[in-house]
Amino acid sequence: MFSIPSVIYTSLRYNLFDRNDLHRKNHKRNISRLGGLAIVGSFTISILLFSTLTNYKEANFLIASCILLTALGLKDDVYGTNTSTKFSLQLTVASILVFFGGFRLTSLYGVLTIGEMNLIWGGIFSLILIIFLNNAFNLIDGIDGLAGVIGIISTVTFGVLFCIMHQLPYAFIAFALAGAIGGFLKYNWFPAKIFMGDTGALIIGLVSAALAIKFIELNKFTGTNHPAFFSAPAIAVSILIVPIFDSLRVFCIRIFNRKSPFKGDRNHIHHRLEKLGMKPNKIVWLTASLNVVTIASTIALQTLGNFLLIFLLIGVCSLFNIVITWQLSKKESNKNLSPVKANAMSSL
Repeated sequence: MFSIPSVIYTSLRYNLFDRNDLHRKNHKRNISRLGGLAIVGSFTISILLFSTLTNYKEANFLIASCILLTALGLKDDVYGTNTSTKFSLQLTVASILVFFGGFRLTSLYGVLTIGEMNLIWGGIFSLILIIFLNNAFNLIDGIDGLAGVIGIISTVTFGVLFCIMHQLPYAFIAFALAGAIGGFLKYNWFPAKIFMGDTGALIIGLVSAALAIKFIELNKFTGTNHPAFFSAPAIAVSILIVPIFDSLRVFCIRIFNRKSPFKGDRNHIHHRLEKLGMKPNKIVWLTASLNVVTIASTIALQTLGNFLLIFLLIGVCSLFNIVITWQLSKKESNKNLSPVKANAMSSL
């Protein structure tokens, strides 16, 4: 919170702005996109302080991954980066977490008909999941405060769940990131004075993916382990449902329209809500409320099993999207009828 004003001043002083994607932005004026530097800096310092209280070596690999990803995000926020460079570095970062840090899934409990996974298949699936969530949080960072609020909800929820599980190292990581985002959000709330940029969004996605993987693994059914939560994959999906559903939706639409799934557009759910006339702060509150309700409902119904819960989560989000589509079509119809009515009145 105290470092953000210095980041804003430095960006204005040295004209550190990326103008390559202004066609997709609501803000046509120059606003710093380097807020992620403050998030990463405070998060890293907090983790290093926490690591002195607990013997937690995995945090070193997480910090190393965050530093590499920060370099990628910083370059993209200032000068822009091509897709191949982004993917290569994200793959490298994910590989460090999966094969050195131990952030790897070994089972999906029958989700997608997948049970136990060996080192190779578990590693590949974990790599895909981490890279997907990296970009998913980046995709929802389209209006003031949205990615920050969803990031806080995700990390605070994981932190509370890890506390209940007596897994304090992971709770430390979750709460450290939540605090870092909270300090940034003071300046990112509508109307925003600064954006988190790719630097912040990628870090939130990376840490959220790591926490989700550990949450699922620590609640795995084994002969010696008695999980604190049932249906851990479904609970993890509910926590991250906003970036997951929005990203899957736009990827499917782009592929169906024979477009690159990585080419940006204004067809995200928050963009569609804007077309309905909603202000950014109301969109954030609506989306956050939906996220909280899905999390609470999934935890309350955790005994129903992963398949049914994930099916219900997708169904709720699909219904939400259908309502938006219906409202947009209704608004478009009224808009088209207005000139007809005006011509009729003039003729009378």
